[in-house]
Amino acid sequence: MWLPTHGIWTHLASTVLGGYLVNTLWLVLGVGIGTTLIGTGTAWLITMCRFPGRRLFEWALLLPLAVPTYVIAYAYTDFLQYAGPLQSELRAFFGWESDDYWFPRIRSLGGAVTVITLVLYPYVYLLTRATFLEQSACVLDVGRTLGRGPWRLFATIAVPLARPAIIGGVSLVLMETLNEFGAVQFFGVDTFTTGIYRTWFGMGEPIAAAQLAACLLVFVLVVVALERFSRGKRRYFHTTGRYRQLPEFSLKGWRAWGASLACLLPIGVGFLLPCAILAELALETGDSVLGTRFFDFAGNSLLLAAFSAIVAVGLAVILSYGVRLHPGRPTRMATRIAAMGYAVPGSVVAVGILIPLTWVDRHLYSLLNGGLGFDVGLLLSGSAFILIYAYVVRFLAVSFNTVEASLGKVTPAMDAAARTLGQTASGTLHHVHAPLMRGSLLAAALLVFVDVMKELPATVILRPFDFDTLAVRAHNLAADERLAEAASSSLAIVMVGVIPVILLSRAIRHSRPGASSGKREAL
Repeated sequence: MWLPTHGIWTHLASTVLGGYLVNTLWLVLGVGIGTTLIGTGTAWLITMCRFPGRRLFEWALLLPLAVPTYVIAYAYTDFLQYAGPLQSELRAFFGWESDDYWFPRIRSLGGAVTVITLVLYPYVYLLTRATFLEQSACVLDVGRTLGRGPWRLFATIAVPLARPAIIGGVSLVLMETLNEFGAVQFFGVDTFTTGIYRTWFGMGEPIAAAQLAACLLVFVLVVVALERFSRGKRRYFHTTGRYRQLPEFSLKGWRAWGASLACLLPIGVGFLLPCAILAELALETGDSVLGTRFFDFAGNSLLLAAFSAIVAVGLAVILSYGVRLHPGRPTRMATRIAAMGYAVPGSVVAVGILIPLTWVDRHLYSLLNGGLGFDVGLLLSGSAFILIYAYVVRFLAVSFNTVEASLGKVTPAMDAAARTLGQTASGTLHHVHAPLMRGSLLAAALLVFVDVMKELPATVILRPFDFDTLAVRAHNLAADERLAEAASSSLAIVMVGVIPVILLSRAIRHSRPGASSGKREAL
């Protein structure tokens, strides 16, 4: 039976399904608009303008990626709630009583939109910045000769040419928003994701939960279909072989300080202030266990993140290049299906993987132990393999969207030229496409790496015995209402993720086609 029993679907439809739909739509709309504005605007400023602090901001704008959304939700709730330090100081300073003033509620739909936007805008920023760095200097020069200033170049030339990367980043943001659980549950906002968890684990109805998960897939499919329909037959290729440095606009006076402020605000509100709150909590009541097992937790997190990033980017290159070589409908449909795991909640992915791999492990045990005499345990479901497998299924879309957007900008004329020079398909990929896509490949690896560092539901379900990560440690403490102790593990996740963010950001800056002598160059 594929229909839920006991009329559960009818009950959901008549009571909470409408609320799930409305809240999810508003959440997706608000986060999509916010991340697009912040990510695209800051990417253009960092790439094309000179102003105080630009070199610092170019990697600092990525820092919110290292912070789990639910951690920022906990930090801001502690800071902004009625009994928190901010409102307490305001009441003490002005002599207010509880009914004398109005203060926005952080635990609301608006609070969820704000917190999620502050964490997810780096998806759009990173992909858009990589694309702006790849854009043709010749095209921008033509726009300048036609009398277009920096902002008109941005609006009429740079953004349309960067549209695939912007849409790819926003698509990742929307899928991550649809899957967000910790922050929206903590804020009391009912969405499809919270409904899935409540239906599956609270009501014991996995079939109804799976149908709610299918509704998430519909959201993603509609977004992708609308974007591709609006794009039509337009393509976004580079058709010049000239390599030189991109033009830069030197901002002066209030424009320069305005650009610095525009970059500082998302960093301060999305990273610095929450980390300061967590640091204070950690210093007041730290996690004593973390002091002795930090390297165990951090090593497990780094190992899983590194292997998953390598595998996910490798598969993304294979799938994207396969579609380029054989652009038929079956190939495209197969790759789209393979990349849809990002729209499925992590716990659903975990359960879906655990069932078949456990079945395989039982048969392997019977074969190896009974038939050959080897005493083996659970080779697949009882090792880190199942975690890496789940992460790749879950985050393949992150790397695939990034690689596909970059590969789509390489004109097919380069493939033809390489083949006439005797290169095979694999040789063309290695010698032609890979150097041109190096920045986007690094961006894809960074996104997967940080996502795995923060991933929680699948890790809790699938992790082997006594194989905890920093995210699991933080979650277990927060679930026990030990938020001050959870702050230690949360800060550790940030520290472990900051160094790769800085290094990969620097590598992306120097990865443009035609780069030489450490200088950033572009077409």
